Amino acid sequence: MKKKKRKFGRLFRFLGLLLFVFCLTFFLSGGIGIFHPHTWQGIGDFLPPPEKKLPAVSQKDDEEPDASDRISRIFFLKRAVSSHLNKETYTTIDSIPADLRHAIIAIEDNRFYSHCGFDPEAIARATLVNLQNGQIEEGASTITQQLVKNLFLSHERSFERKAEELVLALDMEANYSKDEILELYLNTIYFGSNFYGIQEAAEGYFGKAPNELTLPEASMLAGLPNAPSLYSPYVDFLLAKKRQFLVLDAMEKNGYITKDSAEDAKIKPIELIHD
Repeated sequence: MKKKKRKFGRLFRFLGLLLFVFCLTFFLSGGIGIFHPHTWQGIGDFLPPPEKKLPAVSQKDDEEPDASDRISRIFFLKRAVSSHLNKETYTTIDSIPADLRHAIIAIEDNRFYSHCGFDPEAIARATLVNLQNGQIEEGASTITQQLVKNLFLSHERSFERKAEELVLALDMEANYSKDEILELYLNTIYFGSNFYGIQEAAEGYFGKAPNELTLPEASMLAGLPNAPSLYSPYVDFLLAKKRQFLVLDAMEKNGYITKDSAEDAKIKPIELIHD
């Protein structure tokens, strides 16, 4: 019983701290300059560099930081993000082909450029679908939410973790442009077959740099993050191909490519390098 009380006590204290930080950073930032998110990021530049860590998605065991570290990464987000990036394989947005960027947005978060880090419309739609089917069949996480999960959060499913995800997503949107968020996402997402980030995936599957990817290759890669252990073409090429079709259809539906381009990409052969 005492353990249970301590657990709930920690939960409520942490949620209280999250609420405090959220109010300061987002509600007061409009009128008081010291509370503006960018002010805190500047202060973070003067602090000692944080310990380098793998993104959470790459860690074999969930490593839970203490409450002070979790609060620190909200105030000094850019400092925390930088400590979780692999600079050796990092690819900037101008080296990522438009077809891949459009494919990811079309299949993962087609309202990416219009929402503020979470998408109420997608949440309502997913809730309705899941209620109708009696099980979770559709998610509503935005690219921004997926990014903060990949960088920082454990796989635990809890109200506390979801609240932290929401705060970090809002913080991310306040401190980075949409293109910067997309760039970070593509450099940290898991593409299956032990490939993390777009450079490893492009080289690992096709033996190419990201900027050399064709539409068929880009659309296949864009389909993998949804379920990388299932859709990896090294695991099940037919399933990966079916997923690629869905990506191309989504790109056509959202106006990124024409119907002819989509149909042409579907029938073009995909050449994988040996696993």
